[in-house]
Amino acid sequence: MVRLYLFAEGQTEQTFADNLIKPHLAQYQVFMHNPVLIAHAKKKGRVHRGGGHNYIPMKNDIMRFLKQEKSSEVFFTTMIDLYAIDPDFPGLAEAESIRQDPLRRVEFLEQRFAADIGDKRFIPYIQLHEYEAYLFSDPACFEYLSAESTKEIEALQSVANQYQTPELINDGQQTAPSKRIMAQFPDYEKAKSTFGPQLAERIGLQVIRSTCPHFNKWLSKLESLGGE
Repeated sequence: MVRLYLFAEGQTEQTFADNLIKPHLAQYQVFMHNPVLIAHAKKKGRVHRGGGHNYIPMKNDIMRFLKQEKSSEVFFTTMIDLYAIDPDFPGLAEAESIRQDPLRRVEFLEQRFAADIGDKRFIPYIQLHEYEAYLFSDPACFEYLSAESTKEIEALQSVANQYQTPELINDGQQTAPSKRIMAQFPDYEKAKSTFGPQLAERIGLQVIRSTCPHFNKWLSKLESLGGE
């Protein structure tokens, strides 16, 4: 039986993985444990979780799980953002030379992440550029927040139309996917760990993966674990 541990950057990813990815993978005989919030610090022997912006505590957390689970049928993966990634993340300085090619850049960072962990059971995934990109797969989902939001949804759809994939919506401090959403729907910021997964459920996993190729490649890899 193939089991999977997923380390989530925040509660939004944690709930999304639990509600959408976990039951989906079970159809492929890949059984995910309850998603774990990634560590961001360890103080006085206590691990503090959530955030995912400090690389060393994150790495140490993953390594602890790897040591506890020795089976070749147990795998590990992540859901962390490229947006605001830790400056100490492996390969980040080298990746600056390919910043204009976001997909190549994120794949390079994932390769360096995998090499630094050094276990073939580890399948790193870094979100381009953050979770909220998935919500641009179908901005009509925001009707859930407000039925009278035609102009706001049209504004988000206009942004989505400018990019080949929502994953390419950039990582500027005011132009990252979440910032664009909050500019139209300020309430999203107050409860994004609740709204984010609910909106994704309205869109559906298949639509998200059809518009987000990097996400789809990762999910396909997880699905394939059941046949290995």
